[in-house]
Amino acid sequence: QLQASGGGLVQAGGSLSLSCEASGNTFRILDMAWYRQAPAKEREAVALISRGGDTNYADSVKGRFTISRDNSKNTVVLHMDSLKPRDTGVYYCNAAIAVGESSVSYWGQGTELTVSS
Repeated sequence: QLQASGGGLVQAGGSLSLSCEASGNTFRILDMAWYRQAPAKEREAVALISRGGDTNYADSVKGRFTISRDNSKNTVVLHMDSLKPRDTGVYYCNAAIAVGESSVSYWGQGTELTVSS
């Protein structure tokens, strides 16, 4: 299971961190990521971090967002700076769990971020 938290209402230019904690078969967690879905839009990938710490970001958040993880605590954090109204949406935590030689994708329940102008 993935439990996300940290969403809320922030003014443009502000900062906020989202956190997600995994429970269950955590020793099998591979990549962890954050996605977001803005109103009336499709869900999109925001940031991804491998088990080894390699990161990848959507162009729209590069230089503003930072993803990190603590494998000992099974958590992944998305720190967001210089927030913009277009960052508004529901943010979902995602984890790829190894199952045999393949993997299964798990989703958290989502946490809502609203950035006011």
